Order: sequence, then C-alpha cells, then structure tokens
Amino acid sequence: MPVSSRRGASFRRDLSEWRVGLVAWRLLVLQASHPVVAAGMDEHSTYRGHPWRRIEHTLGSGRRLFQADEEALHREVERLARAHRRIRGTAPDGRSYDAHDPGTRAWVLLTLFESVVAMRRLGGDRYTGAELEAVYGEFRQIAAVFGLPEDAVPKSVAELPRYFDRMVREELEFTGSARYLLYDILREAPQPRRLRWLGPVGWRLVRAVAARVITALTVADLPAAYRERFGLAPTRRAAVLSVLLHRGGRAVAARLPDHLRYRSPDRRPTVRRPPRQDTRRPRVDRFFHEVLDQTGDGYVTARDLQAMAHNVCWQLELTEEGEAAVYAGFEAWWEQLRSTMDTDGDGRVDRAEFVAATLAGCDRDPDYLEAGLLRALRAVFTAADTDGSGYLDADEYRALFGGRRVHPAELSHGFRQLDADGDGRITEREFLAGFVEYFTSRSPSAAGTHLLGRP
Repeated sequence: MPVSSRRGASFRRDLSEWRVGLVAWRLLVLQASHPVVAAGMDEHSTYRGHPWRRIEHTLGSGRRLFQADEEALHREVERLARAHRRIRGTAPDGRSYDAHDPGTRAWVLLTLFESVVAMRRLGGDRYTGAELEAVYGEFRQIAAVFGLPEDAVPKSVAELPRYFDRMVREELEFTGSARYLLYDILREAPQPRRLRWLGPVGWRLVRAVAARVITALTVADLPAAYRERFGLAPTRRAAVLSVLLHRGGRAVAARLPDHLRYRSPDRRPTVRRPPRQDTRRPRVDRFFHEVLDQTGDGYVTARDLQAMAHNVCWQLELTEEGEAAVYAGFEAWWEQLRSTMDTDGDGRVDRAEFVAATLAGCDRDPDYLEAGLLRALRAVFTAADTDGSGYLDADEYRALFGGRRVHPAELSHGFRQLDADGDGRITEREFLAGFVEYFTSRSPSAAGTHLLGRP
C-alpha cells in the first residue's frame, strides 16, 4: 500500500517515516522487557551476533503489516505465526515460555503502536485526541487479523495508559536481554556492510560514539513509569539530547519531499561489496563467519543451524510440512558437523575445526558434502520451487536469496552463475553443483565461488 501524502492522521504513514529510527531502540528494549520475549530472544534469536538483522526484521515486518494490502497482510501474519511456532521452551529460571502466548503477542504489537505515538509526542507534533482515536482504530483493524482474544488488546485508546501502566508495574522485568540491548550490544556490534568504507578503526570510533548517544537517548525516551520502576534516571544532558534530536528530526522531515521522508517497503537496497577472496581456505572461512555462525559467538551449534532453517522459512511461504522438511535437512547437516568436527565433544564447532575438517573431508571423500550440506540444500531447493516445476526461475531464486541487503544486480549475477546452461532457470543439479564448487574449486573463477558475491 503506497504511503499517502495526505497530511491527515495515518498510523501507516507515520510508521514509515524515517524518524521512527529515533525510537527503534526504545521499542526493542520495551519488547525485550517482557519475560517471554526475552526468553525467546535468549534461546532462539541471533540478535547478539546480528543486531542489524534483528532491527530490519522488526521494522520490516511492521511495515509489511501496516502498509500492505489485505492479501499481503494475511501472508505476513501467517509467516509470523510459522516463524514463532517453534519459539517455546523453558527458560533457565524454570519458567515456561511460548511466543504464541496471546498476552505476549499483544504486547509486541502494542509497543509498535506506542512507539509511533511516542515519536510524534517527542517530536512536538503529538496527535490530537481525535487523531489518536483515528490512528488507534486503524491499528486495531490490522491487529484483529492476528486472531487474538477479544480482551488481549484494549478496546479504546482511552484504555491504553492503564494497560501500559499495568504491564510496566506487574509484567515487565529489566531482563538480561533488555539490559544488554540498552548498555552493551552497540558497544560490540559488528560493522554494517554499508559502513564498510569506515574501516575497522573508523567503525570502532563511530560505534563508541553511537553507543553513548543511543543509550542516553533511549533512557531519556523510555516511559517515566518504566524508568521509575527499574531505576533508570536520565541525565540533564540526555534530556537535552532527546529534545534536540526529536525536534530537529521533525524540522528536517517536514522539509523533505515524501519520497525522502517516508520509507517504502520496496525501497532499492544498497549495493553489497563483499571482500575479495580468491582461495579455497578463505572461502570456507568466510562461509563459517557470514553464513554458519548465526549467533556471532565464534562457534557453530545446533542453534545456529536452526536459525539458518528459520531464515530460509522466513523468506518463503511454506506449509507446515514444507517447513518441517527444511528443519529436518538442517538437523541432518548439524549431525554430520557434530559427528565429524566436534573433536572435543563440547557440542560446538569452532572456526578452525570447521575449516580444517571441511577441506580435509572434501579432499578425502568426493561424497563428503552429500552427507550433510547437500541434504539441507535439497530441502531448501524443494521449498523454493514453489510451483513444483523441478527448477528455480528468477522469481523463485529472488524470493529465496533476496532481501533488503542484497542488490538486484548481485541476485542477477548469482542466478547467471548457477544457471550453467544459460536456459534462464536453475535445476536442482545446477543448484547443488554451485555449492559443491564453492567448497571444492581451487579456481576463483568457478561459478560456485560467487555464491556469497563476487570474489
């Protein structure tokens, strides 16, 4: 649904404004303060290793929910339901959690609404009473698609203050995840691709400054009841910073044309410029770092392979049977990694173990990849082949490997490299052969060596 240029109250439009980035960290901290959300993040999320992806997923899903047409909205709700189906278990403190808990789902949705309201209020252009009623009605129409119990979401905007006050005082906790998001994650966050030009030293300097600014801004902007309960006192400097950034952001935004002020779900992504690699060992090392190590802790465990399966399923619209097949394929791959690479039996594989074992295995046994990686990839291919034709066309390939961080030119390049016979489609044999070449070819010009971008 295109963003309207009409200046009436519109939750959809305000959610798409670039200023929402000023309250994004505030939103994540509030969500992570719910014990069920925190448990799911600790046990199932890769946000510590990939914080930028976590933000993209949260804001991107919000845009798809509140800017899409009716059909796309239902698809996104179904995708969220599939993605969260496996997020359940028992937290280290013994409490059970389930991402499908209605109260938790309502909290996540309502924090998105509350953050947009806060963005307007902090910027000095708060909604009038009538506008607030209108945007909440707009929000409730979308939230109704989730099928939550009638009492899960307040019926009127007048009930929201009481709802948030009760949640802060009775349900929320200053969880480890919330504390980490607020104080630590930005101080160790990996360098985004789009800021690669800064170099390692430049990024460390920018990161240190950004961490201080975002932490101060977030503490200043959190609800007063939240700060009071958890002892977070903003400094006078932080309060001034908040006013300057929010009021200044509003002043700048008001002077921008709509195509710069508002973010479209179809916005053209930034060009990826992966580092040049031209030997087998660096390629395998890069695969470990960029693909396998989903948590960013320097090891691969069953959790990393589950996260990979989750990300594949997230990109596609699969049936429950289709998702189960993808997860089974990645579980088989983990079993091979564990049995052949986990030499010390600690349930994890480090980078050195993975690189050495993969190169030795490929040199020793032509069918080495068949026992693990290729089993997972066959499940991925079948899932991506949505029409059951036996090959991937350009649209299916784009649905599998595309995303905001992947430039269309990179997608087209990768597709052409895997399409060995140039017939405009990729067979399963071509698909698997590309990955085999990535791990086995000693030539940097082989098609498969381009799987993570141009060498």
